[in-house]
Amino acid sequence: MADFDLPDCDSPAAVLAFAQARRAAAQRAEVDVLEAAVVWAAMHPEESVSTSSTNDSAGLVFGELAVPLAGEGTPLVAEFAPIEFGAALGLSTDSARSLVGDALELAHRLKRTWKLLRAGKVPLWKARRLAQLTTSLPMEGAEFVDRQLAGFVGKISWAGIERLVDQARVAYDPDGAEKDRLAAADGRRFDVRTDEANHHGTVHVEGVLDLADAVDLNAAISQGAEGLAALGSTESLDVRRSMAAGELARRQLAFDLRAEAGEGAASVVKPRQVVIHVHLSHAAISRDEAGFASIEETRSIVSTEQVRDWCNNSEAQVVIKPVIDLEAHHHTEAYAIPDRLAEQTKLAAPVCAFPWCERPARRCDTDHVTAHGDGGPTCSCNLAPLCRRHHRAKTHTAWTYDKTDAATYLWRSPHGIHLMKAGGTTRLLTGDPPGDP
Repeated sequence: MADFDLPDCDSPAAVLAFAQARRAAAQRAEVDVLEAAVVWAAMHPEESVSTSSTNDSAGLVFGELAVPLAGEGTPLVAEFAPIEFGAALGLSTDSARSLVGDALELAHRLKRTWKLLRAGKVPLWKARRLAQLTTSLPMEGAEFVDRQLAGFVGKISWAGIERLVDQARVAYDPDGAEKDRLAAADGRRFDVRTDEANHHGTVHVEGVLDLADAVDLNAAISQGAEGLAALGSTESLDVRRSMAAGELARRQLAFDLRAEAGEGAASVVKPRQVVIHVHLSHAAISRDEAGFASIEETRSIVSTEQVRDWCNNSEAQVVIKPVIDLEAHHHTEAYAIPDRLAEQTKLAAPVCAFPWCERPARRCDTDHVTAHGDGGPTCSCNLAPLCRRHHRAKTHTAWTYDKTDAATYLWRSPHGIHLMKAGGTTRLLTGDPPGDP
């Protein structure tokens, strides 16, 4: 017997009834959140945004803007409003924008579906996906879809819904339909999944190529694999083909070197460059246990033996960067942040300091936690990585935060929500947060 104490669940039928009731309650609660998103958007209309917000000639945005989150005819919303709504729900900014946008699309353009959703007759996932499909339709197209689906949207298959939306696009947005047709006809792609690298140091590569390109690529890789075998490689054919793909890439990168060296330099290969940020523990130095290295660009780990293999490659060019003590305190009187101080900030915190944001620190601005103009120093204890979106939100709204250590940040939202982000992990705080009276 499971060690759970469920009320009045002393028979199979009672357990089923209990689960059904809880599922219905969960669905109702999710719809309530969607309704709250509509109300939240109404509290942050276009009129609430300062008219001083502008784009300069370089495309940089100053101040907050009013932006569309759903289809034609839905009200514009203050740009940073979804950020706080998402923070309260434990959502990233992108997820919060999607949630608010779906709610606006349903409430303003898919009113029949919205009514059915609130009555519990349409699954939430189906209503939201429908909203995401119709957002790009003109108002008349969205109205057509909503009218056609009235009464049975909860019963029709998803494929049937997609066909209906395609029909509306052809009828009410022929230019958009033709654009989509051309885009769909060109589904070629080539993906190198470096973000999914495993600890063995291998990644998955996949793509959809034009047949002629695929034939040429296959011939080049096959030729490279044969060449490796001729040079004495005892690896399997599959392994040699994978190695040949890397050699092919480096030869392409070295094209400019071949051009300078002349026709006799066809075999020039660009050296592999390994950039190492070294953080050694005593165990790694003494070899008391197996070591691991983190790959900053992919946020994955590999064994130290794999790193040695990469560096021992005869064609590798190894660059050792100076070791940065992440605990050291650096300071400058200037507003401009020295490279070493910016590097320390981004090594100490791997992602954007804003709650729930996962943008890598390398792609973030380096922000003064307390603004330099307000007396905030340019030093290790007053700098943090913030992506451009959240940097602007912090600058132009009432979001504030404190840095409590090298990678821990205490945030306060404009309406009093407190969140802690530590080591890249966010949690909502209840009661009085640390440091508050």
